Amino acid sequence: MKKKNLKIGVVGLTGKWSTEVLADAIEAQTGFRLVIDASQLKADFGARKVWFQSHDLCQLDGLIIKKIASKYSPAMLNQLDILRFVESCGVRIFSRPEKIAPSINRISGTVTLQQAGIPMPPTTFTESIDEAIEAIQTYQTAILKPLFSTKARGMQLHSGKTNLKKLRKALKAYKKQQQFFYIQQKLELPGEDMGLVFLGGEYQGAYARQSNQKSWNTTIRSGGKYAPAHPSEEIIEIAHKAQQQFGLDYTTVDMAESNLGPVCFEVSAFGGFKGAKEGLGLDMAQAYADFVIAQLKQS
Repeated sequence: MKKKNLKIGVVGLTGKWSTEVLADAIEAQTGFRLVIDASQLKADFGARKVWFQSHDLCQLDGLIIKKIASKYSPAMLNQLDILRFVESCGVRIFSRPEKIAPSINRISGTVTLQQAGIPMPPTTFTESIDEAIEAIQTYQTAILKPLFSTKARGMQLHSGKTNLKKLRKALKAYKKQQQFFYIQQKLELPGEDMGLVFLGGEYQGAYARQSNQKSWNTTIRSGGKYAPAHPSEEIIEIAHKAQQQFGLDYTTVDMAESNLGPVCFEVSAFGGFKGAKEGLGLDMAQAYADFVIAQLKQS
Protein backbone atom coordinates (compact mmCIF):
# COMPACT_ATOMS: atom_id res chain seq x y z
CA MET A 1 0.00 0.00 0.00
CA LYS A 2 1.39 3.38 -0.98
CA LYS A 3 2.05 5.99 1.67
CA LYS A 4 0.71 9.55 1.60
CA ASN A 5 1.85 10.88 -1.82
CA LEU A 6 5.30 11.75 -0.55
CA LYS A 7 7.74 13.06 -3.11
CA ILE A 8 11.21 11.92 -2.09
CA GLY A 9 14.20 12.36 -4.39
CA VAL A 10 17.41 10.34 -4.25
CA VAL A 11 20.64 12.22 -4.91
CA GLY A 12 22.91 9.61 -6.46
CA LEU A 13 24.41 8.05 -9.55
CA THR A 14 22.04 6.76 -12.23
CA GLY A 15 22.66 3.10 -12.97
CA LYS A 16 24.65 2.45 -9.79
CA TRP A 17 23.28 -0.40 -7.71
CA SER A 18 23.01 1.36 -4.33
CA THR A 19 21.30 4.39 -5.85
CA GLU A 20 18.85 2.34 -7.89
CA VAL A 21 17.80 -0.06 -5.12
CA LEU A 22 17.14 2.88 -2.82
CA ALA A 23 15.12 4.67 -5.52
CA ASP A 24 13.24 1.40 -6.13
CA ALA A 25 12.39 1.10 -2.44
CA ILE A 26 11.13 4.68 -2.28
CA GLU A 27 9.09 4.31 -5.48
CA ALA A 28 7.48 1.08 -4.27
CA GLN A 29 6.05 2.88 -1.24
CA THR A 30 5.29 6.33 -2.67
CA GLY A 31 4.78 5.90 -6.41
CA PHE A 32 7.36 8.64 -6.99
CA ARG A 33 10.85 8.16 -8.40
CA LEU A 34 13.52 10.79 -8.99
CA VAL A 35 17.27 10.11 -9.14
CA ILE A 36 19.17 13.40 -9.01
CA ASP A 37 22.64 13.99 -10.42
CA ALA A 38 24.21 16.61 -8.14
CA SER A 39 26.47 17.84 -10.96
CA GLN A 40 23.39 18.99 -12.88
CA LEU A 41 21.83 21.22 -10.22
CA LYS A 42 20.92 24.82 -11.01
CA ALA A 43 20.22 27.19 -8.14
CA ASP A 44 18.22 30.41 -8.45
CA PHE A 45 18.79 31.89 -5.01
CA GLY A 46 16.66 34.97 -5.62
CA ALA A 47 13.67 32.89 -6.62
CA ARG A 48 14.50 30.30 -3.91
CA LYS A 49 14.48 27.45 -6.40
CA VAL A 50 16.95 24.67 -7.14
CA TRP A 51 16.39 22.82 -10.38
CA PHE A 52 17.32 19.36 -11.53
CA GLN A 53 16.07 19.10 -15.10
CA SER A 54 12.38 20.10 -14.84
CA HIS A 55 12.11 19.39 -11.11
CA ASP A 56 12.26 22.14 -8.48
CA LEU A 57 13.83 20.31 -5.56
CA CYS A 58 12.47 22.90 -3.15
CA GLN A 59 8.99 21.49 -3.82
CA LEU A 60 9.85 17.97 -2.70
CA ASP A 61 8.95 16.51 0.69
CA GLY A 62 12.36 15.00 1.20
CA LEU A 63 15.75 14.15 -0.27
CA ILE A 64 18.09 11.27 0.47
CA ILE A 65 21.73 11.94 -0.34
CA LYS A 66 23.06 8.55 -1.41
CA LYS A 67 26.04 9.73 -3.43
CA ILE A 68 27.30 13.08 -4.70
CA ALA A 69 29.87 11.86 -7.24
CA SER A 70 31.71 8.70 -8.27
CA LYS A 71 35.00 10.24 -7.15
CA TYR A 72 35.47 12.45 -4.12
CA SER A 73 36.70 16.00 -4.75
CA PRO A 74 36.44 19.49 -3.18
CA ALA A 75 33.67 20.24 -5.73
CA MET A 76 31.39 18.01 -3.67
CA LEU A 77 31.39 20.63 -0.92
CA ASN A 78 29.87 23.16 -3.33
CA GLN A 79 27.16 20.69 -4.31
CA LEU A 80 26.40 20.03 -0.65
CA ASP A 81 26.02 23.77 -0.13
CA ILE A 82 23.41 23.88 -2.88
CA LEU A 83 21.57 21.04 -1.16
CA ARG A 84 21.91 22.92 2.12
CA PHE A 85 19.99 25.75 0.43
CA VAL A 86 17.30 23.25 -0.58
CA GLU A 87 17.06 22.30 3.09
CA SER A 88 16.56 25.96 4.01
CA CYS A 89 13.49 25.94 1.75
CA GLY A 90 11.88 23.45 4.12
CA VAL A 91 12.85 20.16 2.48
CA ARG A 92 13.91 17.43 4.91
CA ILE A 93 17.25 15.91 3.85
CA PHE A 94 18.79 12.59 4.94
CA SER A 95 21.62 12.94 5.91
CA ARG A 96 21.79 16.69 6.35
CA PRO A 97 24.40 18.31 4.06
CA GLU A 98 26.14 20.05 6.96
CA LYS A 99 26.59 16.65 8.64
CA ILE A 100 27.99 15.02 5.50
CA ALA A 101 30.58 17.70 4.67
CA PRO A 102 33.04 17.01 7.55
CA SER A 103 33.19 13.30 6.70
CA ILE A 104 34.12 13.87 3.04
CA ASN A 105 37.43 15.59 3.74
CA ARG A 106 39.78 13.05 5.33
CA ILE A 107 41.60 15.59 7.52
CA SER A 108 38.31 17.08 8.75
CA GLY A 109 36.98 13.63 9.56
CA THR A 110 40.19 12.68 11.36
CA VAL A 111 40.17 15.83 13.49
CA THR A 112 36.54 15.16 14.48
CA LEU A 113 37.36 11.58 15.50
CA GLN A 114 40.54 12.57 17.33
CA GLN A 115 38.73 15.27 19.30
CA ALA A 116 36.35 12.58 20.50
CA GLY A 117 39.20 10.28 21.53
CA ILE A 118 38.41 7.62 18.93
CA PRO A 119 41.39 5.26 18.45
CA MET A 120 42.90 5.51 14.96
CA PRO A 121 46.14 4.35 13.34
CA PRO A 122 49.06 6.75 14.03
CA THR A 123 48.62 9.56 11.51
CA THR A 124 50.71 12.49 10.26
CA PHE A 125 49.52 15.44 8.20
CA THR A 126 52.02 17.76 6.54
CA GLU A 127 52.81 19.72 3.38
CA SER A 128 56.56 19.11 3.74
CA ILE A 129 58.27 16.36 1.75
CA ASP A 130 61.04 16.12 4.36
CA GLU A 131 58.52 15.68 7.16
CA ALA A 132 56.59 13.14 5.08
CA ILE A 133 59.79 11.12 4.62
CA GLU A 134 60.45 11.28 8.36
CA ALA A 135 56.93 10.03 9.13
CA ILE A 136 57.18 7.14 6.67
CA GLN A 137 60.53 6.10 8.11
CA THR A 138 59.14 6.31 11.65
CA TYR A 139 56.09 4.24 10.73
CA GLN A 140 58.27 1.77 8.77
CA THR A 141 55.34 1.03 6.48
CA ALA A 142 52.85 3.78 5.71
CA ILE A 143 49.86 4.56 3.52
CA LEU A 144 49.47 7.89 1.75
CA LYS A 145 45.79 8.78 1.54
CA PRO A 146 44.32 11.62 -0.57
CA LEU A 147 42.14 14.02 1.40
CA PHE A 148 39.25 13.32 -0.98
CA SER A 149 38.95 9.67 -1.98
CA THR A 150 36.96 6.51 -1.43
CA LYS A 151 37.51 2.75 -1.85
CA ALA A 152 41.31 3.23 -1.55
CA ARG A 153 41.47 5.25 -4.79
CA GLY A 154 44.72 7.20 -5.04
CA MET A 155 46.23 5.59 -1.96
CA GLN A 156 49.89 4.58 -2.01
CA LEU A 157 51.83 2.13 0.13
CA HIS A 158 55.40 3.14 1.04
CA SER A 159 58.17 1.50 3.02
CA GLY A 160 60.52 3.46 5.26
CA LYS A 161 63.32 1.23 3.96
CA THR A 162 62.93 2.52 0.40
CA ASN A 163 65.99 4.21 -1.07
CA LEU A 164 65.79 7.86 0.06
CA LYS A 165 66.25 9.27 -3.44
CA LYS A 166 63.54 7.00 -4.83
CA LEU A 167 61.16 7.83 -1.96
CA ARG A 168 61.70 11.58 -2.36
CA LYS A 169 61.00 11.31 -6.10
CA ALA A 170 57.75 9.43 -5.44
CA LEU A 171 56.63 11.99 -2.87
CA LYS A 172 57.41 14.90 -5.19
CA ALA A 173 55.20 13.33 -7.86
CA TYR A 174 52.46 12.71 -5.29
CA LYS A 175 52.63 16.31 -4.02
CA LYS A 176 52.06 17.66 -7.54
CA GLN A 177 48.74 15.83 -7.59
CA GLN A 178 47.61 16.10 -3.96
CA GLN A 179 49.59 18.99 -2.38
CA PHE A 180 49.07 17.60 1.12
CA PHE A 181 50.44 14.45 2.75
CA TYR A 182 48.03 12.49 4.90
CA ILE A 183 50.17 9.61 6.15
CA GLN A 184 48.91 6.70 8.20
CA GLN A 185 50.91 3.87 9.66
CA LYS A 186 50.02 0.52 8.10
CA LEU A 187 48.97 -1.70 10.96
CA GLU A 188 48.90 -5.48 11.16
CA LEU A 189 45.34 -6.66 10.50
CA PRO A 190 43.88 -10.18 10.52
CA GLY A 191 43.30 -10.10 6.75
CA GLU A 192 40.07 -8.14 7.09
CA ASP A 193 38.45 -4.99 8.33
CA MET A 194 34.81 -4.39 9.22
CA GLY A 195 31.97 -2.10 8.23
CA LEU A 196 29.60 -1.48 11.15
CA VAL A 197 26.20 -0.32 9.92
CA PHE A 198 24.16 2.40 11.66
CA LEU A 199 20.68 3.67 10.80
CA GLY A 200 19.26 6.60 12.76
CA GLY A 201 22.23 6.25 15.12
CA GLU A 202 21.36 2.64 15.98
CA TYR A 203 23.66 -0.32 15.31
CA GLN A 204 22.29 -2.73 12.70
CA GLY A 205 25.08 -5.25 12.24
CA ALA A 206 28.55 -5.65 10.78
CA TYR A 207 30.16 -7.16 7.71
CA ALA A 208 33.78 -7.93 6.94
CA ARG A 209 35.87 -7.05 3.90
CA GLN A 210 38.33 -9.89 3.52
CA SER A 211 41.54 -9.46 1.55
CA ASN A 212 42.36 -11.76 -1.36
CA GLN A 213 45.94 -11.86 -0.04
CA LYS A 214 47.23 -10.29 -3.28
CA SER A 215 46.51 -6.69 -2.31
CA TRP A 216 47.53 -4.65 0.73
CA ASN A 217 43.97 -3.31 1.08
CA THR A 218 40.69 -5.14 1.56
CA THR A 219 38.47 -3.17 -0.81
CA ILE A 220 36.16 -5.08 -3.13
CA ARG A 221 37.60 -3.25 -6.15
CA SER A 222 41.00 -4.77 -5.19
CA GLY A 223 39.62 -8.29 -5.08
CA GLY A 224 38.32 -8.43 -1.52
CA LYS A 225 35.05 -10.11 -0.61
CA TYR A 226 32.23 -9.51 1.86
CA ALA A 227 31.52 -11.86 4.75
CA PRO A 228 29.69 -11.74 8.09
CA ALA A 229 31.60 -10.06 10.92
CA HIS A 230 31.37 -10.52 14.68
CA PRO A 231 32.84 -7.39 16.28
CA SER A 232 33.50 -7.29 20.00
CA GLU A 233 31.37 -5.14 22.30
CA GLU A 234 34.35 -2.80 22.57
CA ILE A 235 34.47 -2.28 18.80
CA ILE A 236 30.72 -1.73 18.61
CA GLU A 237 30.96 0.83 21.41
CA ILE A 238 33.82 2.69 19.68
CA ALA A 239 31.98 2.68 16.35
CA HIS A 240 28.79 3.93 18.00
CA LYS A 241 30.67 6.84 19.58
CA ALA A 242 32.48 7.56 16.29
CA GLN A 243 29.29 7.86 14.23
CA GLN A 244 27.68 10.01 16.93
CA GLN A 245 30.27 12.72 16.20
CA PHE A 246 28.84 13.21 12.70
CA GLY A 247 25.10 12.72 13.21
CA LEU A 248 24.49 10.95 9.89
CA ASP A 249 21.15 9.25 9.31
CA TYR A 250 22.82 6.28 7.63
CA THR A 251 26.48 5.38 7.72
CA THR A 252 29.04 2.62 7.99
CA VAL A 253 32.01 2.89 10.33
CA ASP A 254 35.22 1.24 9.13
CA MET A 255 36.88 -0.58 12.04
CA ALA A 256 39.50 -3.28 12.53
CA GLU A 257 41.30 -5.30 15.16
CA SER A 258 44.98 -4.44 14.80
CA ASN A 259 48.29 -5.07 16.52
CA LEU A 260 47.58 -1.83 18.42
CA GLY A 261 44.05 -2.90 19.40
CA PRO A 262 40.73 -1.75 17.92
CA VAL A 263 41.06 1.16 15.48
CA CYS A 264 38.65 3.26 13.45
CA PHE A 265 39.62 4.25 9.91
CA GLU A 266 36.69 6.46 9.04
CA VAL A 267 32.98 7.17 9.29
CA SER A 268 31.57 6.96 5.78
CA ALA A 269 29.82 10.00 4.34
CA PHE A 270 27.69 7.72 2.16
CA GLY A 271 27.37 4.30 3.73
CA GLY A 272 26.92 1.57 1.13
CA PHE A 273 24.29 -1.18 1.02
CA LYS A 274 26.15 -3.97 -0.76
CA GLY A 275 28.34 -5.04 2.17
CA ALA A 276 25.31 -5.44 4.43
CA LYS A 277 23.40 -7.26 1.67
CA GLU A 278 26.12 -9.69 0.62
CA GLY A 279 27.83 -10.06 3.99
CA LEU A 280 24.79 -10.14 6.27
CA GLY A 281 21.72 -10.57 4.10
CA LEU A 282 20.39 -7.23 5.37
CA ASP A 283 18.37 -5.08 2.97
CA MET A 284 19.51 -1.70 4.25
CA ALA A 285 18.14 0.14 1.21
CA GLN A 286 14.64 -0.97 2.23
CA ALA A 287 15.34 -0.22 5.88
CA TYR A 288 16.60 3.27 5.01
CA ALA A 289 13.54 3.96 2.83
CA ASP A 290 11.26 2.84 5.68
CA PHE A 291 13.15 5.08 8.11
CA VAL A 292 12.94 8.15 5.87
CA ILE A 293 9.21 7.70 5.15
CA ALA A 294 8.47 7.22 8.85
CA GLN A 295 10.40 10.39 9.72
CA LEU A 296 8.57 12.43 7.08
CA LYS A 297 5.16 11.15 8.15
CA GLN A 298 5.90 12.23 11.72
CA SER A 299 6.94 15.76 10.73
